[in-house]
This record gives sequence, C-alpha cells and structure tokens, in this order.
Amino acid sequence: MAIIETEATLHEAHRDNHTHRDVNGGWLRPAVFGAMDGLVSNLALMTGVAGGAVSRETIVITGLAGLAAGAFSMAAGEYTSVASQRELVEAELDVERRELRKHPADEEKELAELYASRGVEPELAREVARQLSKDPEQALEIHAREELGIDPGDLPSPTVAAVSSFGSFALGALLPVLPYLLGATVLWPALLLALIGLFACGAVVAKVTARSWWFSGLRQLALGGAAAGVTYALGSLFGTAVG
Repeated sequence: MAIIETEATLHEAHRDNHTHRDVNGGWLRPAVFGAMDGLVSNLALMTGVAGGAVSRETIVITGLAGLAAGAFSMAAGEYTSVASQRELVEAELDVERRELRKHPADEEKELAELYASRGVEPELAREVARQLSKDPEQALEIHAREELGIDPGDLPSPTVAAVSSFGSFALGALLPVLPYLLGATVLWPALLLALIGLFACGAVVAKVTARSWWFSGLRQLALGGAAAGVTYALGSLFGTAVG
C-alpha cells in the first residue's frame, strides 16, 4: 500500500509540474534573431563609419538608416520565408487529405502498420487505427504528425514572424544609436550600451535553452565585440586611404 501511495504521489507531482515551453511558435526565433542581428549589424555599421573619422551627424544618420533598412529587410525576409514554409506544409496536407478521401482503407492500414512497428500488438494497432480514422480531420492530424512531423493546428504565422522580427531588430538597432540621439559626441557610450545589450540578449536567450546565462551572454558579447572591432579597423583603414 505504501508503494502505491508513493507512486500516486509521484504521479500527482509529475502531473502538476511537468510542463514544456512552446518550441513551435512562430515568434521566438525571429524575435531573438532580430534583436541580435539589429544590435550586431547596426553596431558594426556605426563603428565602421566612426572609424573613418566622420561627423556625429553622419554617424546618427547612418545608424537610423541601418535601423530602418534592416528592420524592413528582416520583416520582409521572415514573412516570405515563413509564408513559403507554410504554403509547402499546406500543400502536403492537401495531398494527405486527398489520399484519406480516395483510399481510406489503405491509409488506415498504413496507420495500423505504423503503430505495430512501434511495438503495439497488431490486433490492437488495427483497432486503434480504425477508431482514429472515423473522424477525417482527426485522421488527417494524426497522419500529418506521424508522417510529416507537423501539427496542422499549430503552423507558424508569417505575420507574427514578420512583426516580431521587425520590432526586435528595430529595438536592437536602436541601442547603439540612442546615446548619440541623447547628445553623445564620441563612440564609447554607444559601444558600451550596445555591448551591455548584447550580453543581456544572450542571457535572456539562455532562459529558453539549456545553456547558462553567463555563457550565453559572454558568447554574444564576444561575437558582437569582434564584429565591431573589425569594422572599426576597416573604417579607419578606408578612411585613411580615402582621405
């Protein structure tokens, strides 16, 4: 009896605490990628221009232009990419839907064989497949998950991806411009704020991954800092050559 109660307690705890994050949503990847890209690309762009010893106004215009161009480019790219992926999935779902309508017995047999291959007794597998195939929409969902590895009811949204990408890129790209907009006349405040933002973004990303926050933050800080350093050196080189 004690064992049964212990198992019941463990089952109850597992049921209450065993939750998963949404890993299929259409917003997380473009939002994270957009913020990182906005920070790194605009910081690198501005440091490259600053390395050429140009005026504060030129750096500000460069940063704002990079923000606008990058945000629209990211949004358009994400929308097209996710829309194309969704259209491909929907086309495959149409193929599966036609097969279920034209050859229901074959599709039911295919499903039963799939369950049997996974260790279900053949007779039970056939019965499960028969019951699940009664509802055409349910059968379509099951076949899509088993054969295509997708959930028809949880397809990514192109609009969500585009808006997330646009907003996050603009926010990331704004950080290195902000000190100049507030009156800074030298590069280091923009560089410092951007590097802090890079570390923070990396640390936030760690919340939805298995990495530690400091490792993820330092990695992004190192990558962004390297990009800024290289473009500054190139800007100085080109500025000297042109001058």
